[in-house]
Amino acid sequence: MGPLIVLVGPTAVGKTELAVKLARHLGAAIISADSMQIYRGMDIGTAKPSVEERQGVPHYLLDLVDPDQSFTVVDYQEHYNKVKSDLEQQRILPLLTGGTGLYIRAVTQGFVFPAPPPDPELRAALRQEAEIKGKAVVYQRLVELDPAAARKIHPQDLKRVLRALEVTLSSGRPFSEQQQVARPELAPNVIYLGLTRIRAELYARINRRVDLMIEAGLVEEVAFLLAQGYEPDLPAMQGLGYKELVPVVRGEKNLPEAVDLLKKRTRHYAKRQETWFRREPVEKWFCLSPGEEEICYKKILQYLEGRINQVSNSIV
Repeated sequence: MGPLIVLVGPTAVGKTELAVKLARHLGAAIISADSMQIYRGMDIGTAKPSVEERQGVPHYLLDLVDPDQSFTVVDYQEHYNKVKSDLEQQRILPLLTGGTGLYIRAVTQGFVFPAPPPDPELRAALRQEAEIKGKAVVYQRLVELDPAAARKIHPQDLKRVLRALEVTLSSGRPFSEQQQVARPELAPNVIYLGLTRIRAELYARINRRVDLMIEAGLVEEVAFLLAQGYEPDLPAMQGLGYKELVPVVRGEKNLPEAVDLLKKRTRHYAKRQETWFRREPVEKWFCLSPGEEEICYKKILQYLEGRINQVSNSIV
């Protein structure tokens, strides 16, 4: 296998812009590792690469399914393996980038996911229970059934709480046990890089990104999805930028309040991403600073060219 570049970092750190620039210079193709960009019709809220950014750079694993279709990590692995194989046959350098750490772990470390497939009816029943009795009640169920999983999941992270309960109840085995699968070491052909920014600057970029999304028509995008019949409780519609604006479209909340909530939740999400990637086998981190992006880009490019030659020579 030829070199595989992996570029990770929290949302709004600057991955897309940098990845496109690197891909154009190296003649690489970009493979998205984003669990929301797989959905068709969800462009603004998921910060999909623009038409201009995609120009001249092949992008893969975007717009794979409709918002009401199920899509698992195993599905992602299958799509990724096919794209990766095709690129290898064409001798095109793949650049895997995105903020969904589980997707990246799944395809770079051969992670096995033994959990049962989604059970929509059970999940709907659990979600209804959360709506009627409150998040605290379903979280307490998880504490009782699988305390190890509950310790790793925030009580307010309803999506993960429901999934853990769903797997536990469907299989009869604690969700935490099914996650304890040994991970092999990173393959030697993987060049795993991380991007960071000073926390205050990252948060300012997140706030600005949300404002730009609103200006670009995020409210209208959410309204269109609802008009198409996509229910708010769909996993896709629970993504950041969508669940916060559904009440706005329905006239249940004012826009400034929803925007503030979205900014807050996105900042919290970025912090969780940073924690996740700090535990991953990133070989080198690069801190992007205001006004020094070009300098950092040259450092990253120089480092990558050296590592690509190293990996290529070791394969030969």
